[in-house]
Amino acid sequence: MRKRSLLARLRTNGFYYLVSSLLLLVAIPLYQVLVLNPTGFSDTRTMGHLNDYLFWLGNHTPLFVIYRGLLAIAFAILFTMPYTLYRIIVAQEILGRSPDEESIAEAEIELEENEELEELAEEETEANEIEPEEETTEENTMPEFAWRGKGFAIIAVWTGTAGIVLFVLGTVLGTIYLLNASHGFMQTGEAPVNIGTFDAIFTITTNTVSIGLIAISSMFFGAMIARAGKRLWPGNWLWFSYMALAVAALLSGSAVGVASAPSTGQATLTTFAILLFGIWNLWHSIMLLRLKAE
Repeated sequence: MRKRSLLARLRTNGFYYLVSSLLLLVAIPLYQVLVLNPTGFSDTRTMGHLNDYLFWLGNHTPLFVIYRGLLAIAFAILFTMPYTLYRIIVAQEILGRSPDEESIAEAEIELEENEELEELAEEETEANEIEPEEETTEENTMPEFAWRGKGFAIIAVWTGTAGIVLFVLGTVLGTIYLLNASHGFMQTGEAPVNIGTFDAIFTITTNTVSIGLIAISSMFFGAMIARAGKRLWPGNWLWFSYMALAVAALLSGSAVGVASAPSTGQATLTTFAILLFGIWNLWHSIMLLRLKAE
């Protein structure tokens, strides 16, 4: 029963990631090309003239809110993706066979049991005075895979999750601030005094810090899978890891480009990096949906 619940969760996550991929690869690009660009959005933003940008926002507020909302939703749906990849890697390390739904479920159960044993051991250590011999015996009975609270996999999970959260928060808060600023600009004809600074802060938070963290996460996940090679992973997962490294490279370049010119909102590589990230995420979602028990 427990395995079935875990397998259903994996497939559900795969469906969510598929929706996110379709938003990143189809809905958002089409919306930008067919709806936003004809109104002058791309020109006013990339030229870095804040007054023109605020004037555009004041006249096209609903269109801008929909665009930013789609971006926030696309990344919010991916909140569990780093953790899902982590669990799959754990399954490979524990069971050493192709990532099927049964092996992932067994690894999930084993990992949870190991974590429970570690917590119980810590509680007993705090409550009682343990003799050296007893301590040694208990350490010898600790699970073989108790290392999973550390390592590159944990770094990948935390950086990926933090990057996604920062992107969503930066997008939402930045949108609210720009809408308020544009409303004041339409009434008074003057831009807020510190709008350049705040716009740069939100841009760097969203398109440099968060994208940089996602790049680090992708790099570690890709490197971990590629390092193990065919010893643990089938061919499609190896190619998936190579694409993760390419995604990390493009996202890193985009993050650096935005940091050097935050007034333009994005760098030359940003569009290509997000599209490749969407393709990589699409690949991941399809593999989750096609998991088969052995």
